[in-house]
Parts: sequence; structure tokens; C-alpha cells
Amino acid sequence: MQLQYPRISSLIHPVSNETLPEPEGETATLERPVRIEDETGKTSGEYRVILYDDDHTPVDAVIEQLIKATKCSLLKATKITREVEAKGRGICFRGARDKCRQVALVLREIRLQCEVDCD
Repeated sequence: MQLQYPRISSLIHPVSNETLPEPEGETATLERPVRIEDETGKTSGEYRVILYDDDHTPVDAVIEQLIKATKCSLLKATKITREVEAKGRGICFRGARDKCRQVALVLREIRLQCEVDCD
């Protein structure tokens, strides 16, 4: 899918304030970014669930809730939890919007802070 934006009729150089020549054509075309592949070679979903660090919830409870919400392994849930603790936030799930919302609802059952965001 290509997005088209109108061109600016005259461009001014940011440093010298000289007027630059007008570009040819009436529109600029931008290509949609290619989806990024994860370590398994699968393309990522359009949405992601971002989990934020929480000083109140025990680590074991976060791991259990991640397993419940995402159906991931104990090892993967532990890795996600460690990343969230180290960086303050981390992506715990990627997929379709409805599935991401469902994962976020399960995480919020124990008052974990998370959000569904577009990839």
C-alpha cells in the first residue's frame, strides 16, 4: 500500500535559508514499511502488548499471569519479566488487535499496567 502526500511548493534550506528548486511531480510516494520477522522467521502481528514495571506485584505472580494471558512457556514468561524489570517496560505479546486486547485484560486482572499499541 502506498501513501501519497502533496509536495510543498517551495522548500527552504534549513541552514542557508536559500530556496531550493521545486521537486518534479505533484505528489510524493511513501512505501509502507515491511513487517519485521522475529527469531522464528514469522512476521510480527500488527499490534503488541506492552507491559510496564510494577514495584508492588510479586515477580512470581507476574510470571503466572503472563503464562495465563499469553499461553507462553515458563522460560519465556521469565525472560519477559526480567526485561520489564531491567528496562521498565517490555513487549509481552504480538498479534491481532482483538487477541492483544484479550491478553491485556487478563494481565489487568491482577492490576498489571499494560497497553495495546500499534506495531
